[in-house]
Amino acid sequence: MSERPGEHLVRDLILYVLARFALVAVVATVLVLFNVPLLVALAVGLVVGLPLGLLLLRPLNARVTAGLAARNEHRARERARLRAQLRGDEPEAE
Repeated sequence: MSERPGEHLVRDLILYVLARFALVAVVATVLVLFNVPLLVALAVGLVVGLPLGLLLLRPLNARVTAGLAARNEHRARERARLRAQLRGDEPEAE
């Protein structure tokens, strides 16, 4: 099964965002269990959880980055093709 890098971009992006939020929630929950006020626990959860997510979620981050790069490449090719049509140039053979 050969997958293109951007094939599951939306799924990977949603998983990545939810995993980062879950990491913040886990850190905040642990702090609340130790009687830290909720607002302080959320602030510390953000400060600790988001950078920690960069380390723990590296494979998912790489998939999202590859998907975004593939999407940008496709959009740039399409934009160049449309500009060439507007100029009246011959379409490139694919």
